Amino acid sequence: MSKVVSFKNQDRFIQLGIAIASLRKLRGLSQEKLAEKAHISRSLVSSIEAPGLATGFSLEVFFDIADALNIEPAKLINASVFPDSIINN
Repeated sequence: MSKVVSFKNQDRFIQLGIAIASLRKLRGLSQEKLAEKAHISRSLVSSIEAPGLATGFSLEVFFDIADALNIEPAKLINASVFPDSIINN
């Protein structure tokens, strides 16, 4: 179930969705397969990965996605954040 995302966190959720989609593709997984491995619906995966849309989701879903992608949650968060040097240019 997606949650309403506050304005200040919209970019964070969008960047996280992009990171999830990129890693999923690098791992050779379809949205359906990721959903199955993470025990969530394919429509939720699609919503999370949708470019330009900020879909909020729980930490439990985040941890399940990280496990399904075989990555530590902290590394997945770090992969979704652009360094200040990029943002401030």
